[in-house]
Amino acid sequence: MNTIDPNWTVNSTSIRSIAQAIAALGGDSEALLRSVGILPEALSDAEARHPVSAMHRLYELAAQHCGEDIGLYTGRVDYISRLNMQLYTCGVCETFRDYLNLMPSVLHFAGDIGEVRIRREDERLRLDWLPLWEASARWRYQSDCLLTTSAAIVRSLCVRPIPVLRAHFSYPKPANTDLLESIFGCDLHFSQPRSSLYFDAASLDYRLVQLDSEWSMSIRQSTQHLFGEGEPDPVLRSLRNTLIKMLPAGGVTIDKTAAAQNISRRTLQRRLADSGTQFGQVLQELRSELALQYLSDERLSITDIALLLGYADHGSFSSAFKAWFGKSPREHRRK
Repeated sequence: MNTIDPNWTVNSTSIRSIAQAIAALGGDSEALLRSVGILPEALSDAEARHPVSAMHRLYELAAQHCGEDIGLYTGRVDYISRLNMQLYTCGVCETFRDYLNLMPSVLHFAGDIGEVRIRREDERLRLDWLPLWEASARWRYQSDCLLTTSAAIVRSLCVRPIPVLRAHFSYPKPANTDLLESIFGCDLHFSQPRSSLYFDAASLDYRLVQLDSEWSMSIRQSTQHLFGEGEPDPVLRSLRNTLIKMLPAGGVTIDKTAAAQNISRRTLQRRLADSGTQFGQVLQELRSELALQYLSDERLSITDIALLLGYADHGSFSSAFKAWFGKSPREHRRK
């Protein structure tokens, strides 16, 4: 789309990342936020939404005050800001391939800004940034942020490093590329049809880092029972184990689940019927258990939880939760 829809919004995390980068670079973040119509205090609500147009204007003002590399700095902040959910997601993955198959674009939950698509090109993986507002491809800021965050995530996930082999940018070559080269390497190409990163396809089978920290252990222990351990029925144990790994990718169906288990839909339905249950019932029970578990961790926002449970948006998760427990996720967390 060539114009910004006035109904498009982004969440507070996205705006906070820009504001933090501005402040770190010596700018007056609060003044700039107010100048685009965003109250600084409103950013304390992680679920609050803000106009996409205000975000783009904030980037423009930030570039004037802090330099054209503002998107690169914002991407570094954004990477750290989203680590909580990354750690949860990695808890059900073993390899980089698992992670890519599991993890949908979190940008849909960040707001109406665009999506990332990953595809294989011969011996390389190509990550493309597809902005919702097509005209934004002419400017650096949003693609710089997105690519910096993506490169940081990919670089840190696995025991073996996954460097950026080549980077394309949809905007013209800047006068100074020092910071771009420090983040993406020296094989940089500008004025390209879209902004993209390239990685070695061999990395698909790299093993993810399994953190041994107290928090990582608590994550695993708190969700261990959800993987079906202790479930006497092997059919239900296997199904729950499969579903918990599929949920964050979204779009979970009985057909996809049966395929993941290498059986037919009919076979899965028959086995569940023999166990006295149905696919939808198992899926709902697992989601409701996970929802309570995730809500007990204040480090996860409600938007993060909606993504981890495979819902299309924050509202869909909130409606489902209220149907299960008679209260909204926010109300449950306040108790």
